[in-house]
Amino acid sequence: MMNDKRDLLRSLTIDRPADMPAAGLAPPRTGLPGWAKGVGVVALLAVGVAGGVYGPTLLSGKEEAAPAKTAAPSPQTTPASGAAATAAPAAAAPRPPNTLVASGYIVARRTATVSAEITGRVQDVLVDEGMVVTKGQELARLDATLAGIDLELSKARVASAQAQIEGLSADLRDAERILVRTSSLSRASNASEAELTRSQARAETLRAQLKGAKADLEVARISVVRQTETVDRHIVRAPFDGVVIDKNAQPGEIISPMSSGGFTRTGVCTLVDMDSLEVEVDVNEANIGRVRPGQKVEAILDAYPDWKIPASVIAVVPRANRDKATIKVRIKLEQRDGRLLPDMGAKVTFLDARPAGN
Repeated sequence: MMNDKRDLLRSLTIDRPADMPAAGLAPPRTGLPGWAKGVGVVALLAVGVAGGVYGPTLLSGKEEAAPAKTAAPSPQTTPASGAAATAAPAAAAPRPPNTLVASGYIVARRTATVSAEITGRVQDVLVDEGMVVTKGQELARLDATLAGIDLELSKARVASAQAQIEGLSADLRDAERILVRTSSLSRASNASEAELTRSQARAETLRAQLKGAKADLEVARISVVRQTETVDRHIVRAPFDGVVIDKNAQPGEIISPMSSGGFTRTGVCTLVDMDSLEVEVDVNEANIGRVRPGQKVEAILDAYPDWKIPASVIAVVPRANRDKATIKVRIKLEQRDGRLLPDMGAKVTFLDARPAGN
């Protein structure tokens, strides 16, 4: 067989013609160009090699399968340091059957921008962002100079009314003694009817004046209570337990319970009751039949994806959003934690979300 290959290759050899010029001289420009001859030689060599490899097989009339190529190991499956090949990453855990997923935000059902009930200048702000306050705690004070003066004036009126009552009471006691004596003398015919009438009139007049003085005293006392309340309104207090999330005013600014333009503020701070936090999600109206009050829910915050919070449906708000074709659902969080903050993004999974009637 080896001799047959040598003979076949020898037959493909091209002899140099006798008229070929010596090395360094340009070949004559007759016949085929040099590149064409080179291509022919390469083609003949390829045919020869193919004949040497596949010739015996073709002569024997049998077809041998070409050896399978061994695929090079990919970098992902190549074992490191002789270790076994790494297994493919596990697929994500399948979602439990009969579940419904919706997204929304944490909201506070109890939040307030705390302001004074009157218009006034801020004298001092006693809180800052992040402070925990209790119900009734002072948050800020307004300038109450004029209100304090009015309170002192009302108290002075009370004192004046009390003094007037004391004087009228003394005069009335004296007039009643004179009336008793005059009546006794009149019965003994020692006093005229005119003196008796004057004594009776004086006593009645003093009784009326005393009654009026007592009414004036009551008015003065009510004025004191009113002015005390006015002074107290210059102190802004927390309406409920919560956390200050925003500070809206500084000392020297004017605040008012209603907006009047300019630089007038409408509030001192914003207070949130952290115990009233819940989740509000929008559920597509095509799936709202799978949600019901009291249904178990699992909430996951975008900020803490590994924290699964047990929850439940509070209510389905009976109103649809025609722009988004969704219905709002309120979710109650069963766990309370300092990580819960208003306006955080959340995703909830409604468990056992079967269509109504199933």
